[in-house]
Amino acid sequence: MSPKEIYKEYEDASPNPEYLIKSIAEQGYSLETALADLIDNSISALADKIEVLTDVSSKECLKMFIVDNGSGMTEKELIQNLQFPSSSVEEKRKETDLGRFGLGLKTASFSQTRKFTVISRKKGDTYNARTWDVDYLKRTGKWRIIINTDSEIDEYVKEYRSCSDNYQKQFENLEPNTIIIWHGLYKYERFIDSENRANSLIEELNKDTIEYLGIVFHRFLQRLPNPLAIRINHHLVTPFDPFPIVERTDLRTLGVYEKLFKGDIFKVEGFVLPASAIKESKQLGGWITPNKNLMDLEGLYIYRGDRIIHFGSWNGLLKRSSNLKLARLRVDVGNLNDDLLQLNVAKSKISIPYELKLGFLKMLSKLKDEAKKEYFNHGIRNHKASTSKRNTETIFTRYATSKGAKLELNIAYPGINIFTNSLNTDQTEGFKILLRGINTQINKMRDVVEESDFIGIEEKDQLPMSSLIKYIEKLKKQKLTKSKMIQIALTDLGYTRNNLPEEIKKILENES
Repeated sequence: MSPKEIYKEYEDASPNPEYLIKSIAEQGYSLETALADLIDNSISALADKIEVLTDVSSKECLKMFIVDNGSGMTEKELIQNLQFPSSSVEEKRKETDLGRFGLGLKTASFSQTRKFTVISRKKGDTYNARTWDVDYLKRTGKWRIIINTDSEIDEYVKEYRSCSDNYQKQFENLEPNTIIIWHGLYKYERFIDSENRANSLIEELNKDTIEYLGIVFHRFLQRLPNPLAIRINHHLVTPFDPFPIVERTDLRTLGVYEKLFKGDIFKVEGFVLPASAIKESKQLGGWITPNKNLMDLEGLYIYRGDRIIHFGSWNGLLKRSSNLKLARLRVDVGNLNDDLLQLNVAKSKISIPYELKLGFLKMLSKLKDEAKKEYFNHGIRNHKASTSKRNTETIFTRYATSKGAKLELNIAYPGINIFTNSLNTDQTEGFKILLRGINTQINKMRDVVEESDFIGIEEKDQLPMSSLIKYIEKLKKQKLTKSKMIQIALTDLGYTRNNLPEEIKKILENES
């Protein structure tokens, strides 16, 4: 039998347009990632001014305008770009094209709204517009896109200009060539109180979205001589560069791993922030953002065509930890191998191809080791410092080495100082040998034993009271303050304020 005879009967399997669009929209978008997807299109259209404006004046629905001065679209291009999808995933793209599936405009919009309009023109031409409306699809049961009339377009453009005028920091000489309108934001309209939904939207834009866009598009915002400008209502988005190698000479690079992969350059570079970043971050230095700390920002930064598609966390390769918060790994890829990188629709996830993993993991391993060393060296003294200048507050001291921080007994500590001063020459030499062994063992153990594992002392380790009294009396001769002697009694001898022997308390209380 021929294929025609086998398949001469069939059934129509056209999908329900309402159900399919709502399903397609569930691609893991948040508000900021949805807006980032639309901004991708604006950048690909060579826009240098983009604004995102909200109209919360209506009690019926929230409205958002996403506007750019890019090259715009003819009516034919507008129709094509509103199809599902608008281009082939296998189609070769320009280096500046940040899209992939030809779905971004539609899926990103439908993830936030059930109705959106796209108005566009080539510079100097008249606007054309089309509207996707889920309620209309539900009523008709057909795949139909609404053609907007000239009067509707004029009204929409008028609404946009009025909304723009209500906000500060307007762009000068902005000629909007593409205007996208989200008619209602259903995730925020679930609030019963209209004021609450408006406040929730504005808060998310001001706190999360502005910061997110400043990270994701920082290379475009810093681009010279024609930087991209993004306006979110009253605010201009400021760039946050996770690798400020020009401004910060203390950012250390571990070198570059590069490989040509199917026509694309795959580039990996590990960076270790200076230990001083830990202190600086407490004063909101250049290493963090207002809402993200060093641990939030540690991890992989994957750039695709200068746009970050992943940042923060190690994408399942490592666990976040405080001793890795000085580590950042930068990965640069082009847009020729999206299928092999398994880039998803929302551009929020990527996988490293097997052929590139070996070099990638080598760099990651080196970065992990160097970042831990830098972390453990934070806030500790130079080992070359003289003994006379050592801190006498703690029984152990830490010092920096090329292999990370090390611990050693502090010979300037009062209790140890008493002991070493009582030794003769031979005993001193023997003690130095013993000290070296103790320090060596301590540093072997510190990788598996956390600080503060031991609190207080066991009853079987109690020293004779006569020995304790002699020890305290010797401390008195060193002319230490009362508070210092109490501290030593508690930390050095393992007592707490509640179980300190009365005999010792009396001696300390009588100290002037």
